[in-house]
Amino acid sequence: MVNRLFSIATLILSFYFAYKYRYRVINAILGRRWLRKIGISIAMQIPMIRDRVLGSVLQPNRPQNS
Repeated sequence: MVNRLFSIATLILSFYFAYKYRYRVINAILGRRWLRKIGISIAMQIPMIRDRVLGSVLQPNRPQNS
């Protein structure tokens, strides 16, 4: 019973600190080149994210500088 209570308390504290320092955690993870590449490739497989990113990069009415 005590081990289970300790595990639940540890899990709750872990989630709390992960949420509190979420930007530091994300920066630490994305600071690694190979993790950043994996994260971007996974994000680009999600249609909503892919459409937004490509829509902002490849705007059809963008003026040309030539």
